[in-house]
Amino acid sequence: MAYALMRLNFICPDPADAEAVSDRYRAGLDLARHVDGRGFDAVSLEEHHCNPMGWSPTPLVNAAMILASTERLSVIVSALLLPLHDPVRVAEDLAVIDLASRGRIMVCTGLGYRPVEYAAFGREFRRRGRILDEALEVMLKAWTGQPFEHNGQMVQVTPMPYTRPHPMVLIGGSSEASARRAARLGLPLQLPGQFPEIEALYYAECERLGVPGFCIAPDNVVMLHVADDPDRVWAEHGHCFLFEAAAYKSWQPPGQTSAVCSAATTVEELRAEGIYRVLTPDEAVELARGSGTLSLHPLVGGMPVEEAWSSVELTVERVLPALG
Repeated sequence: MAYALMRLNFICPDPADAEAVSDRYRAGLDLARHVDGRGFDAVSLEEHHCNPMGWSPTPLVNAAMILASTERLSVIVSALLLPLHDPVRVAEDLAVIDLASRGRIMVCTGLGYRPVEYAAFGREFRRRGRILDEALEVMLKAWTGQPFEHNGQMVQVTPMPYTRPHPMVLIGGSSEASARRAARLGLPLQLPGQFPEIEALYYAECERLGVPGFCIAPDNVVMLHVADDPDRVWAEHGHCFLFEAAAYKSWQPPGQTSAVCSAATTVEELRAEGIYRVLTPDEAVELARGSGTLSLHPLVGGMPVEEAWSSVELTVERVLPALG
């Protein structure tokens, strides 16, 4: 059985259209309820700020709504840009979400790579690594339920989370600093792809420090849409895939590695790259059997809600049953 994930980032080509944006958020909740207990394992959420397409800026709020509406799905926030947040508040929010959902929340923390996001929150972009270290240390102390010193005062954070010692927190990144940070804090490492030298460094550091290590390193990332007629979807909605890929491309500084690194400038080039794929149900089954994962992206880049529903229903009715 493949690990089935549904990605939601609620992009809307016209974020000033309140009705359209509302429809997309409500559709995301409806889709999550629809797949709950029907073969999907998790919903993946993201965080971005100050962008012209309404990319979800509130993944913890979204996670809480989805988890309150479902019984079995987990929610993975990948990534939570922790340096932009108050760590005590995040520790409290995650503890409450973890309690209410009985442990169905997981967070991958990231630095982010867009200076505008740091400027918007009054954070120093050059100090983002140090800010992340400090925030993670505060959160881990907060979740013990014991008093600790913070900003010159003794504080005690309650309630404690449902998951002990704390909700699953991963360190995201592909740098040596990310590997050392994860090992030093005794946390899992999530890589955006295959980085064998970083993975080896992480496990070496874990061994040196005497802590267990766990690293997630996907072979490749495929953003999937399922349809009986892929040619139709590319012809009618290819601009939705390109819209999202172009946004990622415009953000990438030199040397940055993200889940989506596309060089395409046209729909045809994007289709040939294979990062975004539209597959028939049978082709999706073969992909999932080969990779062990299935990452559905139904609302990609402003995809019409009706088309998103079609992709999800085909997956639930014809792909996941074939995977056992």
